[in-house]
Amino acid sequence: MRQYRWFLGAALAGVLLDQLSKWLILSTMSLYQSIELLANFAHITYVRNPGAAFGILADNSLRLPFFILVSVVALFGILWYLKREKGGHPRLQLALGLVFAGAAGNLIDRIRFGEVIDFIDVHWYQYHWPAFNIADSVICLGVGLLLIDSWLEEKRKSVAAKTEDES
Repeated sequence: MRQYRWFLGAALAGVLLDQLSKWLILSTMSLYQSIELLANFAHITYVRNPGAAFGILADNSLRLPFFILVSVVALFGILWYLKREKGGHPRLQLALGLVFAGAAGNLIDRIRFGEVIDFIDVHWYQYHWPAFNIADSVICLGVGLLLIDSWLEEKRKSVAAKTEDES
């Protein structure tokens, strides 16, 4: 277990932060209520999203079983990859832990409510980005770290190959 400490820490912290933030929204706000944080830029707005990103498949009758299945497959896929890499280095574990946390956080919502609780509303005056939540944010951070990790790994391999060619 010690070899997976970065993954476990990121996954646990991400799920707890996501679920705590959603609990706060549910216990203090009414649906569609909005609180201004920064004028013409950011609000906390309680909405529910029955679909995926940007409301994709929101009206499809198979959406809930589909999203639950995809989430479960993604969670097992992350665990499989982590085991295959024998934990890997801390950056990889952190990235996978964040993606795992986000997928788990939104899966919990889908199982509990049949939809996802969103509340972060970023906009420029009347032009709004679709509302999102902490789970969505940690998925994006994790994917960003995976991209950086992949780029650094390719760079390391390139330097190693170049050094080998010069020998």
